[in-house]
Amino acid sequence: MPTRTCEPTAVTARALTPDLARGFMLLFIALANSHYFLSGRPVLGGYPRDGSPVDSAVTWLIATFVDGRAFPMFGLLFGYGVAHMVRRQTDAAPRSVRRLLWRRALALVVIGALHGLLLFAGDILAAYGVLLFLGAWTVRWKDRRLLATAAFFFVLCALPGDDSLSISTAPPDASLLPGDAVTMIVERAQVTPWIALLGPVGFLCPFMLGLWAGRRRILEQPERHGRLLRVTACVGIGAAVLGAQPVSLMLAGVTPVPDGPTLNLIGPLHDATGVLGGLGYAAAVGLLAHRLGNRRGKVVEAVAATGQRSMSCYLAQSVVWALVFTPFLLDLSATMTVTSTALLALVTWMATVLLAHHMDRRGHRGPFEVLVRRVAYGRRRV
Repeated sequence: MPTRTCEPTAVTARALTPDLARGFMLLFIALANSHYFLSGRPVLGGYPRDGSPVDSAVTWLIATFVDGRAFPMFGLLFGYGVAHMVRRQTDAAPRSVRRLLWRRALALVVIGALHGLLLFAGDILAAYGVLLFLGAWTVRWKDRRLLATAAFFFVLCALPGDDSLSISTAPPDASLLPGDAVTMIVERAQVTPWIALLGPVGFLCPFMLGLWAGRRRILEQPERHGRLLRVTACVGIGAAVLGAQPVSLMLAGVTPVPDGPTLNLIGPLHDATGVLGGLGYAAAVGLLAHRLGNRRGKVVEAVAATGQRSMSCYLAQSVVWALVFTPFLLDLSATMTVTSTALLALVTWMATVLLAHHMDRRGHRGPFEVLVRRVAYGRRRV
């Protein structure tokens, strides 16, 4: 069989839904990551316990609609993108396809490791790379096996336990807020590998579902899958909102903090329903893209351009977090509140949207997207 691999998808041939979903969810990623830097006060779930009523309201909103909901959606879209890559390799042998995916995985691991060491200890790119190293063996699995594996890891993540970030009382440690550059490297060198190796466990369920959905091009052809998308959006988002309430109301200070066994139940409940919420968000964006059709205004085009450069924009967010919160830089972690941090996240996201739109108008891809494509496809023009 021939072993030639196809070129990556041209920008003009890309479907709107995945890019629009990635671009919009980068706002949720910013909101989800930034509040974990707040220090100097007792925290629960990454939120200071001494905030104002406005802080409590913002905490409830983020805990209900953002925390644990955005990352599963990115896991789904990652699997969906992998299925798209595999589908395009029509002339390639299975071994060549695996090598293509492994080269992409290697690029993600290297970029993610550097990102984790130099900017943000909570990097997920390396975890995606590890996931793709393993997932390259699953792209030929039958649908039943994919769905069974997704169900297994969904149940695994829903089991009672005290390892959920939504109920953690741990303040930011030296890996997030290092006192100096040496401490930063030493601490993050210990944390980053663990996140890269354990992170795929939480992403396997949405990744497998993304592979399944990508085979059927569900997000690219919403007109053919409207009923499935509507049911998924309503059930997924509804379950995410309801399942978040025990934790969200507690974090907002509306209800008291329960005992340990109850915490160990509501934390995984928040996380498990967040997976459903991520699926619901993706379906909702698919329905929106179908309704828009060819009527794409500047806002939609700008958000989609951000999704096309999601890795570069994600890394740009970390530059802002490092500058604002690192103790040997601006050191604002003990000064900012939940509300001001959320506003910073919103402004940061809007800045990346404007930058991505500017690059799109001039025909420039994201620099890290170009790098990963060059590594994966071995071509100079990508």
